[in-house]
Amino acid sequence: MLLRDAVQSAIRQFEEEAVGSPRMNAEVLMMFVLGCDRAHLYAHPDRELTADEYERYETVVSERALHKPSQYITGHQEFWGLDFLVSPAVLIPRPETEHVIEAMLELAPAPGAKIVDVGAGSGCIAIALAREFPQADIEGVDISPEAVEVALINAARLQCRHVRFRVNDLLEEFVDESVDFVVSNPPYVGEAEPDKVQRQVREYEPKIAVFAGPQGLDVYRRLIPQALRVLKPGGWLVTEIGFSIEQPVRTLLDGWSEVRVNTDLQGIPRVVLARK
Repeated sequence: MLLRDAVQSAIRQFEEEAVGSPRMNAEVLMMFVLGCDRAHLYAHPDRELTADEYERYETVVSERALHKPSQYITGHQEFWGLDFLVSPAVLIPRPETEHVIEAMLELAPAPGAKIVDVGAGSGCIAIALAREFPQADIEGVDISPEAVEVALINAARLQCRHVRFRVNDLLEEFVDESVDFVVSNPPYVGEAEPDKVQRQVREYEPKIAVFAGPQGLDVYRRLIPQALRVLKPGGWLVTEIGFSIEQPVRTLLDGWSEVRVNTDLQGIPRVVLARK
């Protein structure tokens, strides 16, 4: 089959199965199978696919048609200009989470500052911060051993071997007043409101990284007091939030010396910054 015909067939299949951005998905998967860029697709629409190439393409298209995220099919996702390996053991890094990195750039950690990324997943936050603050002392923790394994692989691939990752339940094992910054992208979708997330998120991404109790606040209820305990005086908690839980999170932060919220370009609250 010709390359262009295979892509068109995939587009039709994705449209029938209500897969978002059908052309983009069809092209991304073809680039993955052929190991090429988009310019090659456009320059060689009449290329005849080999039997093996076509069979592989049909396989990945069928997976995507079942709403399996393309990132889990290709094993890659870009974040902060870096290429991260991802697997079903970790939440797929999202552009919104880059607001956490931007917030940390505002706070400008000093050399030697201790930064802990809670719920590190793929390691995207910790590794991006390591690139921005190479003299900081950065550690990522996650309750999932499989996620920590992915983070360690990403740190090695991206030459950030000085970033440490280990299995830990939030901040339970950290010493009091030993940390300068706690950063996190915790789960914040309520178990009673699964329709707030896409089907591919509900069915494929790790539930422990998406859902957190009936209202999506269970992790914040544990993380905030733990952060207050381990942060040095004047230290900061920087955490991503869902757009509908700004006020409940502010309430949980009652008593902190300073609380502010960063919004995105659409005015949607994305990150809470709280100073001890």
